[in-house]
Amino acid sequence: MALLHGAARLVGSGARRWRLTVGHLDHELRADSAADAIFVTDAAAALGLPAIVRRTDVAALARHEKLGLEEAGRAARYRFLAEAAPDGLIATAHTADDAAETVLINLLRGSGLSGARGIPARRDRIVRPLIDERRSVLRRWLDDAGVRYRLDPSNDDAEFLRNRLRRDVLPVLEQLRPGAVDAIGRFARLAADDDALLDALAAAELVRRRGDRGIDWSRPPDRALGRRVLRLAIGHPAPAAERIEALLDAAEGPRGGVSIELGAGRRAVVAERRIALD
Repeated sequence: MALLHGAARLVGSGARRWRLTVGHLDHELRADSAADAIFVTDAAAALGLPAIVRRTDVAALARHEKLGLEEAGRAARYRFLAEAAPDGLIATAHTADDAAETVLINLLRGSGLSGARGIPARRDRIVRPLIDERRSVLRRWLDDAGVRYRLDPSNDDAEFLRNRLRRDVLPVLEQLRPGAVDAIGRFARLAADDDALLDALAAAELVRRRGDRGIDWSRPPDRALGRRVLRLAIGHPAPAAERIEALLDAAEGPRGGVSIELGAGRRAVVAERRIALD
């Protein structure tokens, strides 16, 4: 609601020559989720904006694609938004709190520097204008402005790690160190700068090593750079960290003719100190 009303005000003031469309995906995970869709549609209509609403059985999607509920919901949302807005920008209302939670989740998963980047302010067509704003500040703004909003009760479900971090961990960090969420955000931005530099080095190294017969690994680079070179060469979805390590071990080891499964139907074959990707 904060993002919607902020964007509508910009357009209404003539500061931006935008055409706004509101998108809402009903995940069908709660009995009253249809009421959220009605609320969003009514809010958009009150501002004179069109709304695109779709329903997706996220639980069924998670089972079919063998994903967790949160991961399946995220994939469904971005797929829907990309289809609803085939051109132009897609704005989401992620906050500084969301970014801090993501950094902590990734660190708990054992992520490297890429995971420490958290949620970027922009990635391709996706922009996040509120990423530096605290959730509590936005809610106060909504309350002061008399803007109605709804709270998703599933955000209180302690089954999800993000909810427990939001409810139990971040408040403690703020007590121990006021401004902890903002500090995590600064850390994420610094990590993003470092990560981008290392990606640029890896891209240059990949160009130098790639040939008709595969990627030349006769003189292996530093292990940290090698990981990035291989992740870049393999592309998305990124293989699990252990598969990258197995591929590095095979490429740097004495044996040839080693095949490493990379997931998503992809495979790497190591022979004569060269890596061929299928």
